[in-house]
Amino acid sequence: MEKATGKDGTQSNHSAGKLLMIIECLADKSEPVRLMDISKELKMNSSTVLRFLTALVDNGYAKQEPETARYSLTYKICTLGSKVSSHIGIKDVARPYMTELSMLFGEVVCLAVEQDREVIYIDIVQSSTKMLRSMQRIGHIAPLHCTAIGKLLLLNYTDEQLDHVIADKGLTKFTESTITTKEQLVEELQSIRWNGYAYDDEECEIGARCIAFPLYDVEGKVIAGVSVTGPTARMSIKQIQLKLQPALQIIGRLRKELGYTG
Repeated sequence: MEKATGKDGTQSNHSAGKLLMIIECLADKSEPVRLMDISKELKMNSSTVLRFLTALVDNGYAKQEPETARYSLTYKICTLGSKVSSHIGIKDVARPYMTELSMLFGEVVCLAVEQDREVIYIDIVQSSTKMLRSMQRIGHIAPLHCTAIGKLLLLNYTDEQLDHVIADKGLTKFTESTITTKEQLVEELQSIRWNGYAYDDEECEIGARCIAFPLYDVEGKVIAGVSVTGPTARMSIKQIQLKLQPALQIIGRLRKELGYTG
């Protein structure tokens, strides 16, 4: 197996480099591998290999067979690649539909996913006719509880998981309209499930209103959201409702192309 190298062409001695070498070694094998064989192949101290293997096992990315003490990767490692590929692929599929939504509303349209219990924006279509000073940009991170897409992503959470994310991230108050209690959040999520879309009504930014629509995988899990954001002066609830049906039709076509048939 080709060894990982640094910029100077020498084998990396960093911990991350060693861990990746072990993962690649396991991935190359069609059968479980002994610790001593990994150590020999990588020319790495067996205690170092054991330390990294233990970390992989503890985190569910590898397993050790009780009978033979041999190691192999689990399917969990595949989820990392599938998540990345789904996010990359979804941008290409969603882009023309985002452009349609931007033309329909004349406002900024964003595509975002969840990363580390936060919202991350992965694509944005700017309005061709109007300008909006917005906090949204590609790569921007935002909270789950006060953004329209964030609330859609919270639909995946069980009550226990919701408690964990609140304990971890909190319910920070950004404006007078921000949801700051679990009770408010649960009520909001129930409304979103009923309606099929979510609002951010000046909950994250004063003067900005947003509506977001969920995108699902084939099993019905929310994998991303598409939002339309504009100033409250232009994005009144009445104006949004007038364009809601054609917007839902656009989103419906996008969902179908992504493979969702529910």
